[in-house]
Amino acid sequence: MREISVVITVMNEEENIKPLLDAIRSALSALDYEIIFVDDGSTDKTIEKILEYADERTILVELRKNYGQSTAMTAGIDHSRGTYIALLDGDLQNDPTDIPPMLELLKKENWDVVAGNRKNRKDGFILRKIPSKIANALIRRMTGVYIKDYGCTLKVFKKEIAEELGLYGELHRFIPVLAKLQGARITQVDVKHHARIHGKSKYGINRTFKVMSDLVLMVFMRKYMQKPMHLFGPLGFISFGLGILINIYLLILKIMGEDIGGKPLLILGLILLLGGIQLITIGIVADINVRTYFESQNKKTYNIRKIYHARKEIIHSHDIVM
Repeated sequence: MREISVVITVMNEEENIKPLLDAIRSALSALDYEIIFVDDGSTDKTIEKILEYADERTILVELRKNYGQSTAMTAGIDHSRGTYIALLDGDLQNDPTDIPPMLELLKKENWDVVAGNRKNRKDGFILRKIPSKIANALIRRMTGVYIKDYGCTLKVFKKEIAEELGLYGELHRFIPVLAKLQGARITQVDVKHHARIHGKSKYGINRTFKVMSDLVLMVFMRKYMQKPMHLFGPLGFISFGLGILINIYLLILKIMGEDIGGKPLLILGLILLLGGIQLITIGIVADINVRTYFESQNKKTYNIRKIYHARKEIIHSHDIVM
């Protein structure tokens, strides 16, 4: 059993591997740590570089294809052996020297999660900082979980909290909300942030739509997971009431001799209203069904090609020497 597992998801980060490992080893030299790389479908020499610079504290989990950051994080957490777990980006923008004080704060004050806040963020102002500030403010207001920086990957958890996060789809952006659903005590600290030197960012402006979709799900889970009727009941009554009123109106027109079949706008509005409610409801129900499917049958959301420990390929995770 290690004191802390550092989980790093990577995809096409070959130039960052050596400096990242050097930085982690220097920063965590006083801790009993392990490093778990999860390769999420790299097409460059990322895997070769990890194996080249790996030591007895390094584990590489190679996924069969690109599953996305949330699923890759889940794979790393599943294969960790630390009492505590740290999440770290593989692009050198997070600083490993922030991990020891975050871990100390977590243990000293008995927090369940210590989240990082990139106080002096070294990213583009228009495409990264402004959308991030808007998204953070919106998430805080709609979920009631008041974390300044939802986009900062650097976080330190107690392992039992990390294992129960349920990271499906693209929900890694909402880790504080997922932890709060478990009753976790969360605090945040300012952390260092560096500009990307090597490689290309995997994020684009198109992720805004993914964030908005996931935010709807988070609001539902945060406010209505245990009482869905409080959400669907009012919507159902409103919809039913509107239907009654419309039908009464049409009935009156019919009695007065008007042709109610020639009002396409009214019909279109009703179809759009009911269709929108149906689509939102189906989306939420489908996501819950996915979670139930995986969790009730103890299934994983990923497939592993190989696992390496200290440069050597292993067959089963329990073959790793504790």
